[in-house]
Amino acid sequence: MERPRKKEMWAYGLGSFGIFAVWSMMSSFLTYYYTDVAGITAGAVGTLMLVSRLLDGFTDIGMGSVVDKTKTKYGKARPWILWMAIPLAITTVLLFSVPDIGDTGKLLYAYGTYLLFVLIYTAVSIPYKSLLGIMTQHQFSRSQSNIYSAIFILIGNLLVVTLTQPLASSLGWTTLAALYGVMIVVSLYVTFFTVKERVPVSSMSIVRDKVPFKEGFKALITNKYWLIITMYCVAFYTTIGLTQGAAIYYAQTVIGNVNIFPLIGLASALPMLLGVFLVSPYVKRFGKRNVAMTGAFIFITGQLVKLIDPTSLTIFLSGHVLVGFGIMPAIALTFAMINDTIEYGELKSGYRTEGLVNSGASFGIKVGTGIGLALIGWLLGFSGYVGGSVEQTDLATTMILALNIYIPLGLGVVLAILMWMFKVDKDYPEILAKLQERRNGA
Repeated sequence: MERPRKKEMWAYGLGSFGIFAVWSMMSSFLTYYYTDVAGITAGAVGTLMLVSRLLDGFTDIGMGSVVDKTKTKYGKARPWILWMAIPLAITTVLLFSVPDIGDTGKLLYAYGTYLLFVLIYTAVSIPYKSLLGIMTQHQFSRSQSNIYSAIFILIGNLLVVTLTQPLASSLGWTTLAALYGVMIVVSLYVTFFTVKERVPVSSMSIVRDKVPFKEGFKALITNKYWLIITMYCVAFYTTIGLTQGAAIYYAQTVIGNVNIFPLIGLASALPMLLGVFLVSPYVKRFGKRNVAMTGAFIFITGQLVKLIDPTSLTIFLSGHVLVGFGIMPAIALTFAMINDTIEYGELKSGYRTEGLVNSGASFGIKVGTGIGLALIGWLLGFSGYVGGSVEQTDLATTMILALNIYIPLGLGVVLAILMWMFKVDKDYPEILAKLQERRNGA
């Protein structure tokens, strides 16, 4: 099977820099921007986050089907990256430009621009993730490309969590969003012009340029490994939504200084970035599933460290370093694990549906992030949190600690259990061999 060169794998990874930098900005700061800058109530923000993500999650399934039916001279995933890069940059700017038009007007604007953002984000992210499954069927090359992608994800995340808050204070949120928009366009165009689609269509499987949605969806929900990794995505991105989105409230309310948020972001982002450079040999030796499961246990340990004294910044930062190392394997490997379920699904059903597999798992990602951000808004609203206020109620402080420590701890246990159930690494060579026999007419 043809393997992509390193230059191409790095170019694929670069696309994630723009896509996930803006995702990190949205996950870490949009709730705070809405509540403490735009002045929208926390409860209303929580509902907005969940409603928008649920809708977006369902559109993921539709977009996956669209990708599988797309047929152009550029392939079926690459053209969407070309078409949607600039619209994604524009909607990012709109997202952080809420006008002062009264409470109802601001909420309506937030709903409109946020829904538009997530729809266009879907039209970029699903093809981008699907491209990983079309670049190559070579399992380690796929893992390597995903690791390169994770490096750029984590560089983007590091820049966002450390620079956004101080830069927004000096440049303004709208100007900063425009700078991120430029990053989106440049990184995605490099991916489009460099990466090839090369996985052949099988002549023996029931794989066509246009897979019927009904048959593709049936194949999807009978793919046990896809179901497990999708549940994992829900739990993991709920965790990410909480640990990134709630940390700024911890800095502002528990510690009493919002300006130390970049330090909290750095405490997790730097270990993630350092760890991703070391993960490749462990993946080659132990497999993606075992490395990701180890990461879940490291994450749990980090949350337990924070419990020693939840109000101590030193202890919180120490635990957050372990949290960063624990999160890193999932960020580095999740999309490769999602794409590994494509061949299992093809073997069982006869349909090869990269778009639906990635869109279905992306549904879990979107819903998970929505649940995490919605919990922040709802629990803060329930506790009586007042955006922009220096003094908060004791219940609000307790809720902020729960969002940062207790709830993510429980989710870490769920992640470990789900990854224990995901055993496609062990079965993958046999799956490929059987598919090859089918293609050879054996």
